[in-house]
Amino acid sequence: MDISSNNLDKRSTPSVPTPDWTTNAQNEMEIPLVEAPAPSTPALSSNHDNNLSSKYIQDVTNESHTNRASVISSTTNPTQTPTQCGTHSSVITPAISTSQSLITGEVALTPTHSTFTPQSINPHSAMTAITPMVSGTDQARSSIKVQNCVSTIHLGCELKLLDIYCRTRFSEYNPARFHGVVMKIIDPRATALVFRSGKVLCTGLRNEHDSYIAARKFARIIQKLGYPARFLDFKIQNFIATADLRFPIRLEALQQAHGQFASYEPELFPGLVYRMVRPRVVLLIFVNGKIVFTGGKTRGEINEALDIIYPILRSYRIS
Repeated sequence: MDISSNNLDKRSTPSVPTPDWTTNAQNEMEIPLVEAPAPSTPALSSNHDNNLSSKYIQDVTNESHTNRASVISSTTNPTQTPTQCGTHSSVITPAISTSQSLITGEVALTPTHSTFTPQSINPHSAMTAITPMVSGTDQARSSIKVQNCVSTIHLGCELKLLDIYCRTRFSEYNPARFHGVVMKIIDPRATALVFRSGKVLCTGLRNEHDSYIAARKFARIIQKLGYPARFLDFKIQNFIATADLRFPIRLEALQQAHGQFASYEPELFPGLVYRMVRPRVVLLIFVNGKIVFTGGKTRGEINEALDIIYPILRSYRIS
């Protein structure tokens, strides 16, 4: 009996593998199910089986909660390094708060965040384009159109008007009505008034360049007739332009307030004549908001006159 007891005491204990609790929590949750060998003892009652199964499930649940708590506590340490276990490695990532884990959808996070990657979404795609409002002065200035550009030149010689009238086409000469020859050309479409002193006035053009070309052609025509004509002293004398303010104006009240600059006689002329001192421009203002500028020698004077008169006419708008 002693020998058998010694043999029983020296019996070797089977080695049980120690589980590695530092592995991934997802792998820890996967507990393999091992089929139990068929019992050699008689079958137990059904109540005893139910108690054993419920106790086994409760133990497994407690172990899983314990393992998850240990894994989460280990991830909160930022100085911890990845551990190697055999051929498998577990990389411990920082814990993610619940508020951050619920961020989904088209949210572009900061590039310094190590967990989420920025979304390739243009933040301006959902914005609607808004056209900036145009001021009244800019709108009125954009409506300015040059209707006529008048220029003058001097040929530097005396002219015989009757001889020019007889030797040129598209010309008119009636000394009883007008003391000059009226000449016309087609390209560019312009009209010239030629005087005996050698002065020529060109009209009917819409810009400075066309006026210059037309004056050169008139001088060349007279030169071909045998006169020693030269192209001298080209100058723009007058711009005639129109603009539309797009609101009606009370002309009677305007004439009463600006009597020293304005004259309004509806029996003779339907427009109000406003003579501006600086710049020296004359304006014809109509009740429907249309304006005619005359007397300006440059486009800048026309724009300056509009900038000055617009707030005045705005105050006399018919609402």
